[in-house]
Amino acid sequence: MCGILGVVAQTPVNQLLYDGLQVLQHRGQDAAGIATLEGRTFCLHKGNGLVRDVFRTRNMRALKGNAGIAHVRYPTAGNAVDHNEAQPFYVNSPFGIVLGHNGNLTNTEELRRAMYQQDLRHINTGSDSEVLLNVLAHEIQAQATGFKLDPQKIFAAVVGVQRRVKGAYAVVAMIAGYGLLAFRDPHGIRPLVMGTHEMNGKTEHLIASESVALDTLGFKFVRDIAPGEAVFIDFDGNFHSQQCAEQATLSPCIFEYVYFARPDSVMDGISVYATRLYMGEFLADKLVREWGGHDIDVVIPIPDSSRPSALQLANHLGIPFREGFVKNRYIGRTFIMPGQAMRKKSVRQKLNAIGIEFKDKNVLLVDDSIVRGTTSREIVQMAREAGARKVYFASAAPPVMYPNVYGIDMPSGKELIATGRTDDEICREISADRLIYQDLDDLKRAVQKANPTLTQFDCSCFDGQYITGDITPEYLARVEAARIGGKAAASAEEDQMELDLAMSVSSM
Repeated sequence: MCGILGVVAQTPVNQLLYDGLQVLQHRGQDAAGIATLEGRTFCLHKGNGLVRDVFRTRNMRALKGNAGIAHVRYPTAGNAVDHNEAQPFYVNSPFGIVLGHNGNLTNTEELRRAMYQQDLRHINTGSDSEVLLNVLAHEIQAQATGFKLDPQKIFAAVVGVQRRVKGAYAVVAMIAGYGLLAFRDPHGIRPLVMGTHEMNGKTEHLIASESVALDTLGFKFVRDIAPGEAVFIDFDGNFHSQQCAEQATLSPCIFEYVYFARPDSVMDGISVYATRLYMGEFLADKLVREWGGHDIDVVIPIPDSSRPSALQLANHLGIPFREGFVKNRYIGRTFIMPGQAMRKKSVRQKLNAIGIEFKDKNVLLVDDSIVRGTTSREIVQMAREAGARKVYFASAAPPVMYPNVYGIDMPSGKELIATGRTDDEICREISADRLIYQDLDDLKRAVQKANPTLTQFDCSCFDGQYITGDITPEYLARVEAARIGGKAAASAEEDQMELDLAMSVSSM
């Protein structure tokens, strides 16, 4: 998952883009980057780390211009530790283009071969986003008449991209000398919204992954960019849009509403907060049906995204809602965690139990979802150590049973606790006294209750039905093999870092 921004304004945009990335930091913590345009010169700075760590005053001063794009990265393709894969990416031909991408392509290798063998373009990294940039650049070059380009030619290029590229993609790009381009895949799997702001009698335009960025930056929400749609804003602020996909249907990733998006965002006409409240209602109904005369004394959320669901569940059942865990918001990332003991320690550093809320009580813990189960197991143990008599566990989402190939970092089925296990077996794995999952139909109802016009979603991590229709068992096997290889490489790098650290300490 990543966060993207694009803006055409009347005044310098460096601070605006920086502030916007801070708001979208939850969508990616591994790398950040900003590209602005002054005249025909791109100013670009990017690197690994949080937004606050990547940018210094000198970097911000160098980001000149009244238009730009920005990106926070959560890696799902390529190398998470390679700073060269931070976005935006740049290509010099044609015209000069920078691009930021949220999502994951599913035919990357096919496109990579075509770029080399047919389009004679070199891809320098393992990132699917660089592949996407080069596909766009090739299609723009094919449409350009000499050095002339207009909105219709740009939209024709996006038609070519939509025809060639498969998977999930929400994109912002800048073309030197022309303007800001944004487009969304034909299924609308990843979100993209736009807003405007009036300045000196002219309209400024902002594109963002979530509406919360518009709110905090003072822009008025206009609408979502539709599946398959492209919008182009020239540097004078003139707005153009066109549907570029032959068949477009809105099928947003339902996991955005479960976990990734901020609760104060509205995407595709859906309030994330309202959706999570409805999840709590439907989960409470299921609990009443299946648990009958339960003995739950208190409902406690696992911070932060499960709070609305836990609160509404408690209200629906007439059971006290309490904050039982305090989250340390200032904990640094643990970069070298060689063993399970260190991973457990990192959970304890991030969360601490309030003993009085657990002592001698039957506690229902509510989380947004259970993915690998290791964190859930540790939290259940923390509740027991805090004095809970019984620890029940509720997931506001259904069991995560299948790999996600559209931009969420859980591609290996072997890593998912629900794969090949019954609910009772999962309950034993996380050491809970009882476990209840949301039903998938109820999760869909919760989202549709917030926007009744939606008819379908991408629920592939829950039901194994991949909306793009091109995912085969062989593809999933390749993804899993690549992930295992990447983990081995990362482990070797961590071992070398530990060795270097030990040697430096011993030589002191």
